[in-house]
Amino acid sequence: MSFAASRVFKGCRALLAPTKSAASTTTTAASKSKATKAAARKQKPNPTKPLKPSGILKVTPVSPALSDFLGVPESSRSDAVKNIWSYIKQHNLQNPADKKEIFCDEKLKIIFDGKEKVGFLEIGKLLSRHFVKTG
Repeated sequence: MSFAASRVFKGCRALLAPTKSAASTTTTAASKSKATKAAARKQKPNPTKPLKPSGILKVTPVSPALSDFLGVPESSRSDAVKNIWSYIKQHNLQNPADKKEIFCDEKLKIIFDGKEKVGFLEIGKLLSRHFVKTG
């Protein structure tokens, strides 16, 4: 098909579709390449070498104040935040008018530098000093 004809029938797939024999060979080749790509994605890393959690999932020692609150000497940042949020929800410490604001009771004041209320975005910043840096 010439270049001019392809421009004329640009969007018409029925006229530009390959013949049935050509279509069957291209679809089988395409399906084989898709299958090999999917198999490559499904391959798991070497089972003899487990992945170590890092970042906020890494378990590290915590300060005595946070340790008393959580009840464990080590915790990951994500677990600490989850436990604090469950405590906040359980004791109904969120401001009903502004859910972004948390009223601190005596237990939370120990962790949050004695503040009466904190914003939910401040929690991570205020918790960072409670995680002991490890080499």
